Amino acid sequence: MDSFKGSIMSMQAGAAVKNGLLSVFPHAEVLVFPMADGGEGTVDAMVAGMGGVIVNKCVTGPLGLKVDAAYGIIEHSKLAIIEIMQAAGLTLVMPEERNPMNTTTYGVGELILDALDKGCREFIIGLGGSATNDAGLGMLSALGFRFFDDAGNPVGIYGKNVADIRDFDIVHSDNRLKACRFNIASDVSNPLCGKSGASAIFGPQKGASAKLVKQLDSALSEFSQLAAQRIGYDYSNVPGSGAAGGLGFGFLSFLNASVRSGVEVVIEAVGLETAIKDADIVITGEGKLDAQTVMGKVPQGVAGLAKKHGAIVVAFSGCAAPNALICNEHGIDAFFPIISMPLSLEEAMDAVTTERNLTSMAKQVFLLVNALTASSRLRFA
Repeated sequence: MDSFKGSIMSMQAGAAVKNGLLSVFPHAEVLVFPMADGGEGTVDAMVAGMGGVIVNKCVTGPLGLKVDAAYGIIEHSKLAIIEIMQAAGLTLVMPEERNPMNTTTYGVGELILDALDKGCREFIIGLGGSATNDAGLGMLSALGFRFFDDAGNPVGIYGKNVADIRDFDIVHSDNRLKACRFNIASDVSNPLCGKSGASAIFGPQKGASAKLVKQLDSALSEFSQLAAQRIGYDYSNVPGSGAAGGLGFGFLSFLNASVRSGVEVVIEAVGLETAIKDADIVITGEGKLDAQTVMGKVPQGVAGLAKKHGAIVVAFSGCAAPNALICNEHGIDAFFPIISMPLSLEEAMDAVTTERNLTSMAKQVFLLVNALTASSRLRFA
């Protein structure tokens, strides 16, 4: 199960469904896995489901001021799980202060350094919700990469400084990075530059005017050309390079990262496929099912994997839009909204109410499964 955003987390949702199922089939083997799509909630889901710990760290925020950030560590696998919005998120900037010329990803690099100090060499980085458009300049600077203007002076760490970059060196970057593997979890497939690039598509929501969008895009384009010349490969058109204001490009070009669907990254990390191979029924869900669900959200990713191994897929949701019927065309055999009576939004999203409704609906669904499997009278040939 994905989390029911604003209500309960992934593992809570899974436990509630498990309780309903076991009330009907007490001897069933039920495994609950944490699930997320790389965005908000990924750290909490994976830490809770994989026995990790939350680490708190004061880092440089998007405006250069200190902020309190948190990330997760799964100690037995030396895996760090970082949501970049903790250090560079749009929600950390007041609406009247939003301007991607003046924001930085430096704090993301500080979180990576802290994880390196704690022994981590595997990283899952959730891109999403950034206030930045610096192509990773800030993050890379924190990690020891150096960037210079045409006079050979170090440039700054903000979006506006990308336009000043004329040269860089990698020799002073943290040597431990060579032993690291970065998996970038993102459902954004935009390239770095152009009409569908980072600046044009996401710049306005971060406070960029039409004039600023052109300036930002031009700066990213020039930087990518320089990087391509020096590195030997142009990552600017790789899907996802435009994620988080070009932070995807920074990871790809300088940290040899892999950009993948957030759901796929989490599925691999928690070892879900191994369990699904032997599953008869796979249960998934999220707070709201709609047409966006099949655009790389958790239920679609889980359903696709389940169908690969021939399992039945059931989904539960807080609510379901009329267009959620498309989910039945993408591997979800049946879905069930859990609200059984009129409630206000506040009442419906109450954590206790949500867990109770999930357990109750799961029980009813599996009572029907039990009745159908016990009956010899039904024939649908």
